[in-house]
Amino acid sequence: MTEYRLRSAVWEITLACCFSCEYCGSGGGKARENELRTEECLELADALAALGCRRVSLIGGEVFMRPDWKSIVKRLIENGIAVCIISNGYMIDQALAAELKQLGIESLALSLDGSEAIHDRYRQTGSFKYVKRALGVLANAGVLTSVISTLNAENEKTLEELYGFLLDYPIFAWQLQACLPMGNAARRGVDHRFDVNRVIRFVDEHADAPFALGIADNIGYFTPEEGSLRGNRSGKAFFIGCQAGISQLGIDSVGNVKGCESLYDERFLEGNVRERSLSEIWKDPEAFAYNRKFREEMLTGKCAVCEKKGACRGGCRSMAFFAGGRMYEAPYCARS
Repeated sequence: MTEYRLRSAVWEITLACCFSCEYCGSGGGKARENELRTEECLELADALAALGCRRVSLIGGEVFMRPDWKSIVKRLIENGIAVCIISNGYMIDQALAAELKQLGIESLALSLDGSEAIHDRYRQTGSFKYVKRALGVLANAGVLTSVISTLNAENEKTLEELYGFLLDYPIFAWQLQACLPMGNAARRGVDHRFDVNRVIRFVDEHADAPFALGIADNIGYFTPEEGSLRGNRSGKAFFIGCQAGISQLGIDSVGNVKGCESLYDERFLEGNVRERSLSEIWKDPEAFAYNRKFREEMLTGKCAVCEKKGACRGGCRSMAFFAGGRMYEAPYCARS
């Protein structure tokens, strides 16, 4: 199993949230029954470190609605794991920003999806002003801050406006990711489709941005601009295929393990840390079979005949599954 080395994880520490966003993939709001206890979370932090994990992104729900979030962060950092927290910004005031700086997190990512009118429509009325406040207090506290925007049919057309807004803040990165038709997005009929190539052109045209501007792994793939689209202007930052179960995994608030937290379906559960250790799950030769046992012959549609199939391997598994209904065919590939 030495070929599968865990490098990063996304850990949903609670489903509790102060919002009920239109396209929340996990359908956050209320905490799940029987979420992992503090001691279980600390043991899991140790298990991640033992497997060599170097970076953990904590998500919710809303991370700060879990009372013991600081204990979890401290344990991860004590284990030498870099911690990024992804937040809607609602609870981040001057005092919390100072705590984050003192804890020594690597960074904090704020969800921001457009102008005040657009953001509030998809998130919650008044939520834009809280993100704006969070951007200010985090900057004042010296917390490294990034922004993540979830694109859909409406806000993709307003990227230029959002770019102008972000220029007023000292963020270090802005990531554009595609809305996945799962969870609330699927239930509420959010139109997740947008012009992928227009987004790619937008990123390419703003190569001189004062922050790293890039697309997530569920957008692409292998257009002429590929090497400079993923937050790295070197020209060498190529997509290397879905890493779920290869170098990364996802964990939910009750201890279920998946290759990726965006594979939000029971069919992708590989085990639960209350029943088997994280190490046993990760090292199980039958786990994460959709990626670990991938063969190019599994590709379908245009992906099966694409000249980049050996590198791309069908793109993002979650986008393929939820938007296209097929695991090995990218439904919105920019090369199509």
